[in-house]
Amino acid sequence: MSPLPEDGLLLTALHDIHLSSGARLVPFGGWDMPLQYSGILAEARSVRSTCGIFDVSHMGRLVLEGADSLPLLEKLLTPQISNLTPGQSRYGFLLNADGGIIDDILVSRLEGRLEEAPKFLVVCNASTRKVVSSWLHSWMPNFSGVKLSDTTFNTAMIALQGPTAASVIAEVFGFQASSLRRFRFVTHKPPKYPDHEPFTMSISRTGYTGEDGFEIICPSDAGGLIWKSLEAYGATPCGLGARDALRLEAGLMLSGVDINELTTPLEAQLDRFINLEKSFVGRDTLVLQQSRGVSRKLVGFRLLNKGIARHGYSIHGRTDQIGVVTSGGFSIMLDTSIGLGYVSVEHSEIGSPLSID
Repeated sequence: MSPLPEDGLLLTALHDIHLSSGARLVPFGGWDMPLQYSGILAEARSVRSTCGIFDVSHMGRLVLEGADSLPLLEKLLTPQISNLTPGQSRYGFLLNADGGIIDDILVSRLEGRLEEAPKFLVVCNASTRKVVSSWLHSWMPNFSGVKLSDTTFNTAMIALQGPTAASVIAEVFGFQASSLRRFRFVTHKPPKYPDHEPFTMSISRTGYTGEDGFEIICPSDAGGLIWKSLEAYGATPCGLGARDALRLEAGLMLSGVDINELTTPLEAQLDRFINLEKSFVGRDTLVLQQSRGVSRKLVGFRLLNKGIARHGYSIHGRTDQIGVVTSGGFSIMLDTSIGLGYVSVEHSEIGSPLSID
């Protein structure tokens, strides 16, 4: 994987497949990524009705191992990590000292015996991979028994999402994915591909679309084989446009857009991913904010008239501005425009009338 000479964008292991498939490519988080293939709405409908595949190899994949990797992650992440068992994943946040969200992450305890030195995979966003890595490195001197490795560039990551995803996994890889619980993963050896050495991949029941689905991590040189196999069994290639439409419809936040270092999980109404019973960086701010109450909240809204509410548009009550739009788009399920935005807490109740400038 190397940057394109003319613009310095990073390429995923599936880049040539995207080009040959006629995908429209755009810069995203420092990578050259497919925005769409057949069309954003058509791709989103495929995920809602059958299943679609997404190249998510741009997501950061950081591995921490060693005796102190567990206390390090407990110190820096908002959910409890100590009770994660091998093969289990958990969603949470990496916060700064003021409680602002550096990034949202998925942390998984890699398979092995419980008595062994723990090993974890941290999946973060593409645009924050270097920031997350630097933040972890800055705390590692206090936890000497930790090794951090960046596996982003020697692996590929593919998301298979939709109601038929489990059956497609079973057909292609011979693994009964329907038996895998949500936020669990397994390592699996797929049937041997001609002219390719046997390899092991991980399959997790996770995703970012609001549908049932799975995410596969494999060696980078096997990414194309897996992509083509899934496509051959009916999975629709999908780009970032469909992924954004689907996650917005499901009310899922986009790091750097809906949540960032100037917002806290409490303001974003994501309290359920925080364990205030333990000590972590940023906790004191959240405890104080919880006791005093937040002044604004992230809410979802739908438009009664035509138009798209764009990031940065102002939100008004009867007269004055009460907030700002963070995300907006068209919902294929509701057949209308929807969005997310922060509004003053007194206007955050369900049913509150708003207007978008």
